[in-house]
Amino acid sequence: MANNSGLYDRIYRAVQKIPKGRVATYGQVAAMAGNGNAARVVGNALHVNPAPGVIPCHRVVNSKGRLAPGFAFGGEDEQRRLLEEEGVEVENGCVDLKKYQFRDDIRLQID
Repeated sequence: MANNSGLYDRIYRAVQKIPKGRVATYGQVAAMAGNGNAARVVGNALHVNPAPGVIPCHRVVNSKGRLAPGFAFGGEDEQRRLLEEEGVEVENGCVDLKKYQFRDDIRLQID
């Protein structure tokens, strides 16, 4: 993580910009953090999220809207519960990106 610590910090700040009731994809968060090619790094960063209650990693899904089967903080069922608590509908382990994807990512790009 030492080599990615600055990127991890930008990723965490980007994830904090995703509002309740919305989701963003790993690639979208990577772009918000200033490195659109770092979607896998986003996954790694979220897996070691130092403050899950503050950094809402449950709001990040894959490019098809699928929840993370290896969600580090309680598994896919917990990610589903947290999203549904915020009003996001989850069907068959997926979120409808057309309905719930956060679309203000360009304006909120992290420097």
